[in-house]
Amino acid sequence: MLLAVVLPVVAASRQARAIDAGMPNPPASPTRVQCAIVILDVIDIDDVNESFEAEVAILATWNDPRLAFDAEAEGTDRKLFQGEYQFAEVFRGWWPQLMILNEVGRGDTKAIMIEVFPDGRVRYAAQRHAQLETPMALHAYPFDTQRLRASLLAFNDTTDQVVLEVNQQLAGTTDDYVRREQDVNVAGWQLKHVGMVVDEMSMAVGSGQNNYSRMVTTIHLQRRSWQLVWQMLFPLLVIVSMIWSIFWINGESLADRLNVSFIGILTIVAYQFVVLDDMPRMSYLTFTDSLLLVSFLTMSATIPESLFANSLMRAGRRTAAVRLDRVCRWAFPLTYTVLIVGTVSWFSLL
Repeated sequence: MLLAVVLPVVAASRQARAIDAGMPNPPASPTRVQCAIVILDVIDIDDVNESFEAEVAILATWNDPRLAFDAEAEGTDRKLFQGEYQFAEVFRGWWPQLMILNEVGRGDTKAIMIEVFPDGRVRYAAQRHAQLETPMALHAYPFDTQRLRASLLAFNDTTDQVVLEVNQQLAGTTDDYVRREQDVNVAGWQLKHVGMVVDEMSMAVGSGQNNYSRMVTTIHLQRRSWQLVWQMLFPLLVIVSMIWSIFWINGESLADRLNVSFIGILTIVAYQFVVLDDMPRMSYLTFTDSLLLVSFLTMSATIPESLFANSLMRAGRRTAAVRLDRVCRWAFPLTYTVLIVGTVSWFSLL
C-alpha cells in the first residue's frame, strides 16, 4: 500500500523536474533579445501574388545567467549545440521561438545552432528558406522601387516577457553589406538597402489583447526596367506614331484610314492583356496602365477625325479637310507627348 502511494508521487516529481528543466521560463522580465535578419539571397519576386522568396539567416543573442559555467572546469570556452537533434533534444535552456509573421507556409530550416558562453551569453543562428507575403506599391511600374518586409516575432512572448532589439553591429553595416554582397539579387532587380527597426504590435489572443515586440526588416529593391521598356513600352510608342500616318492618307479613302486606326486599337487591347497577366489585381492605375490608356484614347481619337475629314470631302470642302489633316499631323503628337510628360510627372510624385 505504501509503495502504491509513494511510487506515483516520485514519478510525478521526476516528471515535473524534467518539464522544468526542459521548458524553462525567460531568464528576465523582460528578456532583451538582440536579433537581425541577414538576407543571403532573394530568389524570386512574384508581382501577381505580392510575395517573394528568399534565403535568410536569423541571428539572435541574449543573456541567461542560469547557463553560465566554469570554462576551466568544463574544458571549453563555449558549448555548441548544432543541428535539429541537438537543438531540440540536447539543449535544455530557454530560447525565443522566433517566427516570421508574414511567412507563407512552414518554410524550410536548413541549419540551426545555439552557442552558450561561460558568462551566460547565448547566440542563436538559423538559416531558412522562406516565402513571404508583403504589400507592393506598383504605381510607378515598371520604374518602381519595392520595399519587401519580413516581420520577426517571438512567438507567444509578450512585451513583459521578451523585448526584441536590433543587433546594432549588423544593422549599422547594412549599406556596406549591400555593396559587398552584389550577388544578393534576383533577375530584374537590384538590391539597394536593408534596414531593421523595432516596434510593438497588438494582437487579439482569445478574449484579450496583448502587445508583442516586433522587428521589421525592410529590403529595398529597384526594378531593372530597361528590358521592359524596350520589349513593351518602346514598341507601343512606335505603333502609336505609325497610326498617325492616316493624316497623310487621302480623306476620301475612309476605309483605309479606319483599318489603320482599328488595327492600332486592337494592338493596344492585346498589350493590356499581356500586362494584366504580369500584374496583381489592383484597385489603382499604374504608370503602364496610364500609358496604355493614353495611347488607347489617342488612337481612338483618330476615328472621329477621319470621319469628319471624309464628311468635309463629301461636302466639297476639300481645302478644309486637307487643312484639318495638316493640323492633326502636329496636334496629335504634341498632345500625346504632353499627356506622357504629365503622366510621368504625376507618378514621380507618388
